[in-house]
Amino acid sequence: MTAKNPKNRYEIAVVQGDGIGPEVCGAGLAVMRAALGGDGILNFSEYRAGANCYRDTGTAFPAATYDACKAADAIFHGAAGIPGVTYPDGTEAGLDFGLQLRFRLDLFANIRPVKLHPGVSSPLSDAARTGIDYVILRENTEGFYAARGGGNLVRDDIASDTGIITRAGTERVVRKAFELSRLRNGALRDGRRRVTVCDKANVLRSLAFFRKVAQEVANDYPDIELDFALVDAMTVHLVRKPDFYDVIVTENMFGDIISDLGAATVGGMGMSPTAEIGDRNGFFQAAHGSAPDIAGQGIANPYGTILSAAMMLDWLGDRHGDARLTEGAERVRAAVAGCLTDGNLPGDLGGNARSDRITEDLCDRLAVMA
Repeated sequence: MTAKNPKNRYEIAVVQGDGIGPEVCGAGLAVMRAALGGDGILNFSEYRAGANCYRDTGTAFPAATYDACKAADAIFHGAAGIPGVTYPDGTEAGLDFGLQLRFRLDLFANIRPVKLHPGVSSPLSDAARTGIDYVILRENTEGFYAARGGGNLVRDDIASDTGIITRAGTERVVRKAFELSRLRNGALRDGRRRVTVCDKANVLRSLAFFRKVAQEVANDYPDIELDFALVDAMTVHLVRKPDFYDVIVTENMFGDIISDLGAATVGGMGMSPTAEIGDRNGFFQAAHGSAPDIAGQGIANPYGTILSAAMMLDWLGDRHGDARLTEGAERVRAAVAGCLTDGNLPGDLGGNARSDRITEDLCDRLAVMA
């Protein structure tokens, strides 16, 4: 546990990435500067990684970028990957940046808030009345994705990947889920703090083990309700009763899938911030991809990246006991709420606001707040 020790200045490693990455990343940087009154608190240093980097240099994640990310107080990212820019095995080269960060920096907790903001419509008919506000906590270093690069292909006839679940990995992510629940106000439906374990314990021995370990950890949190859902049923529950959920904790691949489903209920991937954190490092980006088909057109939705910036400020502020950062995060969220409520919506939310106009509006609001 890091001692609460505010710094005069925090070093942020910035990787803009591919496709719309530079556009949404630039919006996030501008909004943070506006929220904090300039560059006095955060020092942004840019580094290369991703598909374009691989195409230009032959490496998707240069050693210098990794060293800078490891040493930085936090890592801020736009988006990565371009379809067709692949390794010889067919996997996307650009994705290695985020995947390697997770494993090499042990960013075990992937935190994905799913929240329906005022001014944003949902395809769920009751969402405007009941609201949607829960968190998916995805174990980030184990599960089926741990097999990337290590699977087997035999004679071009048989392919296999192996999922990995450990006691230590499960204990720490489940404990993080309970700690997150303690910081929240409970589920919208009944106000109860609740941790839901999402698994496939009825079929897979590894996920039955995940559930067993989660039950053991829950004994340390008698103030929080423990709930279970099979992953296939969860895809129904997140549509039928999203207001029942507070914090959902799950395996890596399951978390990837249900968080995209959750995003679709609150406006899409452009409204989905993400924090990937470990004991020392934190990596912040929107959950969406690089959308190269709209890159350079000025129509990308920057809200997800901007909300990820707010998560970064919160994490840094809490880690170092620095109220300047946590207050900045609150201002960013308030500006986003005001901007959305007033109808400043990009195309994917049914509006026609361009990325630069949204960013300008947010910065104007933050200038008044600051």
